[in-house]
Amino acid sequence: MNPELPMPPSTNPPQAQKFSVQVDSENKSTEFKIHSIAKPHMLAFHLSWFSFFACFVSSFAAAPLVPIIRDNLNLTATDIGNAGVASVSGAVFARIAMGTACDLVGPRLASASLILLTSPAVYFTSIIDSPTSFLLVRFFTGFSLATFVSTQFWMSSMFSTTVVGRANGFSGGWGNLGGGATQLIMPLVFSLIQNIGSTKFTAWRIAFFIPAFLQTLTAFSILIFGQDLPDGNFHGLKKSGEKAKDEFSKVLYHGVLNYRGWVLALTYGYCFGVELTVDNIIAEYFYDKFNLNLGTAGIIAASFGLANVFSRPGGGLISDLMAKRFGMRGRLWCLWICQTLAGVFCVLLGLVGSLNLSVLVMIIFSVFVQAACGMTFGIVPFVSRRSLGVISGMTGGGGNVGAVITQLVFFKGSRFSKERGITLMGAMIIVCTLPLFLIYFPQWGGMLFGPSSSKNVSEEDYYLSEWNSKEREKGSHHGSLKFADNSRSERGRKFNISTRPSEDVTPPQQHV
Repeated sequence: MNPELPMPPSTNPPQAQKFSVQVDSENKSTEFKIHSIAKPHMLAFHLSWFSFFACFVSSFAAAPLVPIIRDNLNLTATDIGNAGVASVSGAVFARIAMGTACDLVGPRLASASLILLTSPAVYFTSIIDSPTSFLLVRFFTGFSLATFVSTQFWMSSMFSTTVVGRANGFSGGWGNLGGGATQLIMPLVFSLIQNIGSTKFTAWRIAFFIPAFLQTLTAFSILIFGQDLPDGNFHGLKKSGEKAKDEFSKVLYHGVLNYRGWVLALTYGYCFGVELTVDNIIAEYFYDKFNLNLGTAGIIAASFGLANVFSRPGGGLISDLMAKRFGMRGRLWCLWICQTLAGVFCVLLGLVGSLNLSVLVMIIFSVFVQAACGMTFGIVPFVSRRSLGVISGMTGGGGNVGAVITQLVFFKGSRFSKERGITLMGAMIIVCTLPLFLIYFPQWGGMLFGPSSSKNVSEEDYYLSEWNSKEREKGSHHGSLKFADNSRSERGRKFNISTRPSEDVTPPQQHV
């Protein structure tokens, strides 16, 4: 072989020795071994979901203790409603910023930094003494929910197209378990501290040191053990030239101008946004409506969040299976059906009157709404390769916007009863899921129409449209070429024909 000729990129044999899992041309894992903690793929999975879990516990630690806190701080219904809105509104812009940060510096540094910056707010909860300070600590603690974006970005960077739905589903779902776990953890910790000898107004304050310490611990774990990409960290790869340095303005431009990201942001606002809303109101709803004690109301409320152990991962898995048979169109259809059914059961939850039936309907509702969250992030990784973080941030931020709007309209003050608010929230889910019919990928099609036959658009055309000719001359587009080749699985079984990507493709300069 002529030593002056460039060596072709190595494929499976070297990677099989380098990694403990099978990988694709981007070194992303094509397997999802949930019981493994092997570096870098599966260790990144476990670090990401547990750190997000800790942030969820912190953000909603106050919710199950509201009946005690409101007596201590003399909170009104409006104060509680405002604080609930504050707990999810802070993450709106934080999630968008987190997406951009992931694109530029990587998910490891971005997530660990945010967790460390927000953990003091959790510690400070123990010294609040007014409705205003209660609102402020919930607001700043809620910023930590933006770690969801880094979690999804990290999984999309570590796992191949055939398993990315389940990787995102498990990491997001197990992280969301924190919303249910905190309904059990905080009343238990509160009771233990009270039994030791503290008064109830002191016990709830001491209890907040547990989620604060857990959150801090996860940040250091990510910094010490985490890795951004299969081949290394962003900083090292950029320094060595293995990863192209990108411009903030262009990353943001291609993300913001892709309408599919905005549609997913809206629909996610009425699956994950609804989940956040329910996490805030459900314990108090059962406590007041059925005259339950704090522990019983907490257990019932916890069952809503704890369904994430299988529901959101199940949504991601179903999305992958549908894509294997029907391609991207299958992913879109299963999301619309699942989220619409979630809306139907949400409407029913507000109408039923008995405790047993309410609990049953709530659990069914939780399964569908959380599965829809997993299905959403089975689609997100394919919207943009270059601006994956921005699209993830937009979608994640949309979830928080939906939570803010829903709580402001239906659960702030006494305009609506909680029963009426829950019913109207269900109607909003059904209506706001309809825009999924607008999403269309020219290379794969949409819900109503197949791929474009006249334009004959390929995966390379779509993903290389994010790079101009000068950037392609520098080789900045190589990652997109590999991703385009790996994303052919989104054609579905009927159209999935193996072809090689071509570097000679001359794509249009805007999204097709």
